[in-house]
Amino acid sequence: MEEQENVVFAETQEITDDDKLWSLLSWITGIAAIIALVMEDKKDRAFIKYNAVMALVVLVVLSVLVTIISAITCGIGAITALAYIYPIYLGIKAFQGTWVEVPYLTDFVEKQGWASKGG
Repeated sequence: MEEQENVVFAETQEITDDDKLWSLLSWITGIAAIIALVMEDKKDRAFIKYNAVMALVVLVVLSVLVTIISAITCGIGAITALAYIYPIYLGIKAFQGTWVEVPYLTDFVEKQGWASKGG
């Protein structure tokens, strides 16, 4: 029953300009995501928490992939650093107020219980 109340609360919780700004900053820098998850008034906002957690997961996965590809190709794969454009795109979408979804990772994060659209 409590889970249903959280879903209703998150859906009725208005996405403010502050929520959008912190979400954008979370996607651009991991530090902003960590700060947002530590600040009391920010971590209770469903939109900020969702985007901060998703941004951290995406940034970690991208960093691991870029490292592996660069190691395999002896640095020639450094062009994979272009993969960091994707989080910027997702940050812009979050700044527009949309709940961004990353294939596979969104399901993983929600199943782990780290964050969800429902709060």
